[in-house]
Amino acid sequence: MVNTTVLPLSISKIRVIVFDLIALLAIYLVPAISHLISFPVYYLEPMRLMLILSIVHTSRKNAYLIAFTLPLFSLLISAHPSLIKTSLVTAELLLNVWLFFFLSEKLSNKTLGIFLSIVVSKIFYYLVKFLLVTSVLIEGDLIATPIYFQIIILFVISGYNYLMSFNRRGKAA
Repeated sequence: MVNTTVLPLSISKIRVIVFDLIALLAIYLVPAISHLISFPVYYLEPMRLMLILSIVHTSRKNAYLIAFTLPLFSLLISAHPSLIKTSLVTAELLLNVWLFFFLSEKLSNKTLGIFLSIVVSKIFYYLVKFLLVTSVLIEGDLIATPIYFQIIILFVISGYNYLMSFNRRGKAA
């Protein structure tokens, strides 16, 4: 007789699975949406947005999973960016997750933790990218997304995190 025992999935696990599928779908659709609306959607940092949504709405473990898989998924479905740049983006996102949880615990302030983790991980990204560009291991501009877009996204993400922290606890975090 075949054992057909089904392990029940909790609502929180289903929510995480649905979130991960939406994140992958969003990254999958970025090139098509960019072409459709004639706007470079990557300016909005969709991987970072998905990562921060994962940090805020799922678990630490899932945030690491998202940080590791989104750049790899992008490389596999579109052969973009290059393997070296995919590795750099993955390292940046993983650093972003680690810094967020580290700083949030040390500072007891998740909004400041999000803000600083993004700033520090971006500094890391641009320093390493500078080394890769100057050593001709990757091609392209050092800064592909205008700085003002990055600053706007930084404040939008931090504001979103603040609002979510406020709504969950009834006070600002």
